[in-house]
Amino acid sequence: MPSLMTKLGVYKRVLTWAINKNKIDIDYKPPTDNPRFKTGMEAAAMIPDGAIIAGCGMASNVRPASVYKAVRESFIKTGHPCNLTWINPGGTGLRGKAPGGTEEVCLPGLLTHYISGHHETVRAGLELVAKGEMYLTVYPQGTLIHLIDGQGRGEYDLLTEVGVGTFVDPRVGTGTQVEPGRGEQMVTAEGDRLRFTLPKITCSVVAATYADKDGNIYMKDSPMFTEVRESTRAARNNGGLTIVNVAGIIPRDDANIFIPADEVDCIVVNRYAEQAVMFPQKKALLGLTPGHKMKDIPKFLDELNMFNKILKLDPIRNPIEYMLARQAASVYTGVGFPGVKTIIGYGLPQEVGAMASRGGIGKDITYLIETGVIGGIPAPGFFFGMAINPEKLVSSAEMFHFIEDNLDVAILGMLQVDPQGNVNVSRKSQKVKEYVGPGGFINLVTYAKNLIFIGQWTAKAEMQIVDGKLQVTKRGIPKFVEKLEEITFSAQNALKRGQNVFYCTTAGTFRLTERGIELFQIADGLDIQKDILDVAPWARIVLPEDGKVQVLDRSIMTGEGFKLAWKNG
Repeated sequence: MPSLMTKLGVYKRVLTWAINKNKIDIDYKPPTDNPRFKTGMEAAAMIPDGAIIAGCGMASNVRPASVYKAVRESFIKTGHPCNLTWINPGGTGLRGKAPGGTEEVCLPGLLTHYISGHHETVRAGLELVAKGEMYLTVYPQGTLIHLIDGQGRGEYDLLTEVGVGTFVDPRVGTGTQVEPGRGEQMVTAEGDRLRFTLPKITCSVVAATYADKDGNIYMKDSPMFTEVRESTRAARNNGGLTIVNVAGIIPRDDANIFIPADEVDCIVVNRYAEQAVMFPQKKALLGLTPGHKMKDIPKFLDELNMFNKILKLDPIRNPIEYMLARQAASVYTGVGFPGVKTIIGYGLPQEVGAMASRGGIGKDITYLIETGVIGGIPAPGFFFGMAINPEKLVSSAEMFHFIEDNLDVAILGMLQVDPQGNVNVSRKSQKVKEYVGPGGFINLVTYAKNLIFIGQWTAKAEMQIVDGKLQVTKRGIPKFVEKLEEITFSAQNALKRGQNVFYCTTAGTFRLTERGIELFQIADGLDIQKDILDVAPWARIVLPEDGKVQVLDRSIMTGEGFKLAWKNG
């Protein structure tokens, strides 16, 4: 539990941020003779109508806030720039909770096409799409990043196995079109692979931390690199405009130049730039950057979780969900080993990471994050994409290449599972306002040697743990369904690749086999027939060949005496 001083400190920071959150420089120009330095409004005026813009960032991090704001104000005042296409591979929207995010440019006529791997957080954009005033294109996040990276080298398509058998495979689903028939189809099937293309990038708008007076760009005290360099080089190679938003000017440091001045056309200084929401860049938390160590990690995690609760970003977890996280962490010990390279997804998978630490194996795990972070402890909520005490930062493109041969385990969420073991995480319903997108999920499930999916057995159920046993007082809506809204994970392809696949639910744990989805663990207190097989008879769940289903022990059910140890070394 956070201490009183921790709580007071968090509320003070939130109050200070709430008072100052709209301080975003769009008219400031630093005192320098270098013509590359412009105000936000001057930068916005340089963007041509119809530009195809490549951006950067993840969640509240690495966002060019003052350029977003200036583009909005310029459009409102002059009608320009207009008819823009914006490409942000990661989930860069702020759900309307904070200014200076992608939502700033979501105005009718300003933004007409948005391309991303994850759309859910850009709520204002989804509103435009629902009204027919904008359309969406979706890619697997890593694939989109590789396409941007490729344009910097003059390569304009990508042939890959990623996405085969999923909804982005036009033989299976909608391809890159979120709404069938709206927008150009950017993928074609070629045998056992898919060929993706991407509109030619004509402008980049990215965020870095600092520039020097000569116009060189730095990522000093940045918690991640994302696509900053790749987006800039793509626009530059295509003869387009490159804009960088920074927090200030620092002395030249040739050894640490991230982007040289000759690749940058325009630099905008936002003196109030944030390292992440509520954390000013100029007072950066160095424990979120390599080479520094934050000592009191539990205290800092308490603070971050409090921020998320105050902003109503993360749900308050209950004992059932903590049981589920312990259960998944226990499964993890059967496929992991000391030094295991692991990616955990947003939401419940983050709780699995927390339980791995509580169980005593956290120090043995090397976490990877799609934003390019290696090592450390992944941060929660709005701070997703960063890590506490990271070992190293690389770009998102470099990370997605790295995982192709080095990802041991991916722990990911799931919305729905069908009888074949396919998983949907990308579409809640056919309502475009509820569209999510796959993020990096499709890339991760293609390359991870072991996959652990985690989610509820039923939605809107009522249950409780009494004396170490699960009691169900109201049955919910099964998450194992006859037909998915769309396929984000292809079980058939996973079997072909020889991957180990597990589905951890509040009722029990299943694994993917050639025989079907096999139940091999059940929550104590439940009946296999009544609580599993009869709840979703269409799921065609099978039992182990010897008929024995393990009952989860009390330490997993309650957390009492919960300890973990690797089963493989």
